[in-house]
Amino acid sequence: MKTINIVTLGCSKNKVDSEHLAGLLAAGYEIRHDSDAASDVVIVNTCGFIGDAKEESVDTILSFAEARKSGEIDKLIVMGCLSQRYNKELKKDIHEVDAFFGVNDFHAIATLLNIKPASSEKPYHYNRILSTPGHFAYLKISEGCDRNCSFCAIPLIRGKHRSVPVDQLLEEAWNLSASGVKELILIAQDLTYYGVDLNGNRQITALVDQLSAIDGIEWVRLQYAYPIGFPDDLIDLIASSPKVCNYIDLPLQHINTRILKSMKRGVDKDQTISLIKKIRSKVPEIAFRTTLIVGYPGETEQEFEELVQFVKEQRFERLGVFAYSAEEGTTAFGLEDDVTEEVKQQRLNTIMELQQDISLKINSTKIGNIEKVVIDRVENEYYIGRSQYDSPEVDNEILILRGNDELQIGQFYSMLITGADYFDLYAKPI
Repeated sequence: MKTINIVTLGCSKNKVDSEHLAGLLAAGYEIRHDSDAASDVVIVNTCGFIGDAKEESVDTILSFAEARKSGEIDKLIVMGCLSQRYNKELKKDIHEVDAFFGVNDFHAIATLLNIKPASSEKPYHYNRILSTPGHFAYLKISEGCDRNCSFCAIPLIRGKHRSVPVDQLLEEAWNLSASGVKELILIAQDLTYYGVDLNGNRQITALVDQLSAIDGIEWVRLQYAYPIGFPDDLIDLIASSPKVCNYIDLPLQHINTRILKSMKRGVDKDQTISLIKKIRSKVPEIAFRTTLIVGYPGETEQEFEELVQFVKEQRFERLGVFAYSAEEGTTAFGLEDDVTEEVKQQRLNTIMELQQDISLKINSTKIGNIEKVVIDRVENEYYIGRSQYDSPEVDNEILILRGNDELQIGQFYSMLITGADYFDLYAKPI
């Protein structure tokens, strides 16, 4: 059987697309994800979100283009956000690629590879071939976004917000559970907006409640929530449900009201702080993850210092920072990008160094706690696990020294936290 290597760049939403595509193409090919082994066909699923991601996507395409040119692979296909956005430019500049496709061209890719889809059904009707370890999976509950944040090109690439119907999500979740998945990580560009396009109401809380009731699912995790309209009943469900992780990924981007207004975030400083206080008061054990942008056009030293003070005061458990990247087609692209790259990097480093210290202090308070930990993998002399407070790939990990205890990947264990580092904890089974 011929082989396909699907190379996925960018966010977990891209990862889900690749897994659905893999399920469709498995009718005619052996599927590999991000493999170093030689393959007959390579499909590069690109990211086009910010400058660094676009550069990585182009470099990856060029690398495989050389392999295609030398005959190491039979076909090279490019898909995803970068290809959706810059299709003409890529076709003009990179001739070794057999075909370029956008973000939703699953059936067209299948046709090119002589695989006839069983029907015109959408990709999520096909069994996914996971690229993650078998015990956790991302569940993309909607596509696109109705927000018009000034810096973000996602609506230009992926279109308006479109919720996946509840029954289809439940069917997919049941199938994932039956295959051994124990943790569902809900993702979308705007998680809490789920369902508005279906019946005019936010349905995220009801969906999470139904997903957490599925046999075999032990954790439901929420990523990519938008601060505007965050439902109170969702906060209550996080607080009350033993299966919904005490974790929320809430990208805030900034705290200065002027910048938030220019970003078209629809929220000001006071509203942002009020939401954080509400969530923390109802869920004291919550692990807050957020992302910030530094170097936005016009960001003054005073406004940056306001952001630094905000990080100091809020002490987020998890935090990431991006340097502003001007993206064609966005409203911010028309603003003068007047913060130098050097200053952007300095500001990014300042916040990450601050967050490193905050993370170490928070982690140190965990020593002596007993946590439920899932084992993700084995690396050298350690088992690598996570608690409910950590999402894969982006958050802290828990290291357990391999010894007499034989731990199984994908299983949950009670662990005593014995040590702490900046972004890791150490533990032993009890």
